[in-house]
Amino acid sequence: MLRPLASRTLAPAPLSAAALGALLWLVAPAAAETRGPSSVAPIAEKLIDAVVNISTSQTMKGPEGVPLPRVPKGAPFEEFFEDFFNRKGGRSPTEHKVSSLGSGFVIDGKEGIVVTNNHVIEGADEIVVNFHDGSKLKVEKVLGKDTKTDLAVLKVTPKKPLASVAFGSSNKIRVGDWVMAIGNPFGLGGSVTLGIISAKQRDINSGLYDDYLQTDAAINKGNSGGPLFNMDGEVIGVNTAIISPTGGSIGIGFAVPSDTALVVIDQLRRFGEARRGWLGVKIQTLSEDIAEAQGVQENTGALVAGVTPGSPAAKAGIRDGDVILKFDGKEVTNMRGLPRLVALT
Repeated sequence: MLRPLASRTLAPAPLSAAALGALLWLVAPAAAETRGPSSVAPIAEKLIDAVVNISTSQTMKGPEGVPLPRVPKGAPFEEFFEDFFNRKGGRSPTEHKVSSLGSGFVIDGKEGIVVTNNHVIEGADEIVVNFHDGSKLKVEKVLGKDTKTDLAVLKVTPKKPLASVAFGSSNKIRVGDWVMAIGNPFGLGGSVTLGIISAKQRDINSGLYDDYLQTDAAINKGNSGGPLFNMDGEVIGVNTAIISPTGGSIGIGFAVPSDTALVVIDQLRRFGEARRGWLGVKIQTLSEDIAEAQGVQENTGALVAGVTPGSPAAKAGIRDGDVILKFDGKEVTNMRGLPRLVALT
């Protein structure tokens, strides 16, 4: 008769002191590894002043409070409702302020350069950067923003150099590595959360250049635009999105990789916009049959399905049916990888 393991009781065999010591020695290192860092306080203390809260306000037109009832055209008493709400004390559209909160981080303390998400500041009439010490600075200028990677670069004028952080390589981060997020979830500024990299190169169907880092470090509303750090205190991602049926963290968060963000941020600072390369080809995934016929591994590279006349690809002699395996010396690991490599050129 089978029983659940939890219900079985086995009497342990007696162990000598030497055997017990050897057993503990074998178990201890593995147990220590599963616990993760003993503390991230030293790292957090150095970084927290460079992480900021972004508050915005936007003027919108419309009635405040409870919305007015809508009466279908031709419904009974339609004229009565229109007369009552429009002529007898009904509310007319008014301007009112709508506020929102997000996160960001300083990358140049001397110049006052702050990075955040585009959706954090989109449509804002006023943007204020709130620092960990309680001070505030109004954003003088949005140097640039990019909707495709959801990044924005802001400029403030500090009275003294600000604490800043440096970027690390997201390419070097591995699945399973520890990471730390600092941000402003639900308006609770200076919040530190810890987790690991759950996956890389995630496509969440948000755009052509999806290449997100996935983490289980808690990311909530208000964390958008905040940094994701490695254990060396380097920014390896910009927290951007979560998957959640409730709006709160369920351990599935996404960050723009630093290797992508760095290129876009540099262009936003220099040109005020992101300038992307263009190849001029239509591409598709290699099927099993085509891959076998071409002598390449399935789902590796990008199959050229069409070439735009006069494009760089056409001038280079690329033709329909070609398979692109490398671009600019970098491996094209899958079909979606090619547009990202071209865009960063």
